[in-house]
Amino acid sequence: MHSDQEKMVRVVIADDSCVIRCRLARKISKLRGVVVARESDDVASTLEAIRSIRPDVVILDIQMPGGSGIDVLEQIQKEPAGIVVIMLTNHPLAPLRKRCMELGADYFFDKSTEFDKVSDVLKQLSVSSV
Repeated sequence: MHSDQEKMVRVVIADDSCVIRCRLARKISKLRGVVVARESDDVASTLEAIRSIRPDVVILDIQMPGGSGIDVLEQIQKEPAGIVVIMLTNHPLAPLRKRCMELGADYFFDKSTEFDKVSDVLKQLSVSSV
């Protein structure tokens, strides 16, 4: 049984595309036990959201104004926050995947072929947080 008292998995979506953020937010809103805590479209607002909200999950695009999702990933790893990081990109190149995984990303998905895997991960995390 799910109750309002249950711990919700809080997600920050960071992508410079409003279309992608809205699509992700719609998908996440249908998942039990998961809530979009904030959406951001650049590096600075993403870092501010992470520091103020302390989300459980951050979904990061690689290309963003003011830097990159890799810059954000490096900052997340400097803090012992235990945040699950999902890289979601249109640039699924092997060197980028390798770099992100070395920097501590938990998942690396291609927007065009693996978009739905984000929901699968979040479902799994919401079940394990109960």
